[in-house]
Amino acid sequence: MASMLGLAMPANTVLAGPDGVHPGPMSRADAYARAAALTGLGRKMFFDRSLSASGLQACSSCHDPHHAFGPASAAPVEIGGPGMDRPGVRAVPSLRYLQAVPAFTEHFYDSDDEGDESVDNGPTGGLTWDGRADHGSDQARIPLLSPFEMANKDAGDVVARLRKAPYAGELEAVFGDKVFDDPDSAFDAAVEALGTFEQSAADFYPYSSRYDRFLAGKATLSAQELRGRALFEDEAKGNCASCHLSEPANDGEPPQFTDFGFLGIGVPRNPAIQANADPTYFDLGLCGPLRTDLKGRAQYCGLFRTPTLRNVALKQSFFHNGYFHSLRDAVAFYATRDTDPGRWYPRNADGTVRQNDDLPKTYWANLNQDPPFGKKPGGKPALTDPEIDDIVAFLQTLTDADQQAGAPPVR
Repeated sequence: MASMLGLAMPANTVLAGPDGVHPGPMSRADAYARAAALTGLGRKMFFDRSLSASGLQACSSCHDPHHAFGPASAAPVEIGGPGMDRPGVRAVPSLRYLQAVPAFTEHFYDSDDEGDESVDNGPTGGLTWDGRADHGSDQARIPLLSPFEMANKDAGDVVARLRKAPYAGELEAVFGDKVFDDPDSAFDAAVEALGTFEQSAADFYPYSSRYDRFLAGKATLSAQELRGRALFEDEAKGNCASCHLSEPANDGEPPQFTDFGFLGIGVPRNPAIQANADPTYFDLGLCGPLRTDLKGRAQYCGLFRTPTLRNVALKQSFFHNGYFHSLRDAVAFYATRDTDPGRWYPRNADGTVRQNDDLPKTYWANLNQDPPFGKKPGGKPALTDPEIDDIVAFLQTLTDADQQAGAPPVR
């Protein structure tokens, strides 16, 4: 970052503060230099497999830069743990375009640059499927310590690995030569570096898709893509833009293709997830089990954060449980969840459809009923098959330039 702005790091730059982690007041040049150093350090950590208990898993193992920092595989969940034999319980999301996600709040009001300031949009923001981390540094703690991810026992375990890393001296240069004396401070330093790297614009929010160029008047969309865009935004058809905002904000910021809110959409239960072998286990999103502070808040059960649709065409598993494996099926599910539930949900022994089989009936009132949902079985779906194809074609315009075939290698 410093070099991009023409700033060199002065020889006497003090990057660490008196406590080793948090610097005191800094000049703008020093702040940029520190950010550049943290970005470089975080990048090395992001690709370092030695930071896992197995020695085989890095952040990049699940967040592949060649797949928009999402998983490269079609598996619904990834495998980790000390022996690389413990499956996760949720699909791995992309880390791209998280820089604009607000901190979690139960009552979100748009700013005057975004929309109507008087409307309470309900629970909004935070990272992960249940919004339980507000910042990249908070999110980075989760995989480092998760028993089915990088599986370190505690902060001290991570710090012991960092001491042996070839970039340990860089941690001391940025955070002070006593940074390793206190495991908690050293762990804070590590996740700050990871969080700073994940704010790197070129890596994580390039806004380089063909749709971005179209909005800037530098590219065109095909007739099918334009039809798909219209259907995507039509409140009586796809109504996708009600949650996946597709127009620039009032302040000119590019569209994020998410409103950062939470919805219940009743994705079918995925038998490929090992945890689901227990019929009493349910992943209820906001109200648990991974998030614990909203446990017992029935109105939040079954709600998951609306992800950005940028680079969605690169995905091979969709929704929080990775149930769907094609973008077309994901769009078709929206169009026909209620009109043709037998297409998606399993059947009971008597032939009846076990609708909403991954959500206890007591929480069904939380499921979204806005169009294209809300129709009765046997009714006419909001989207025809050709219209679904048109929306998929539009979504394919959201792939960043560096992720497209023939693009230069990702750093």
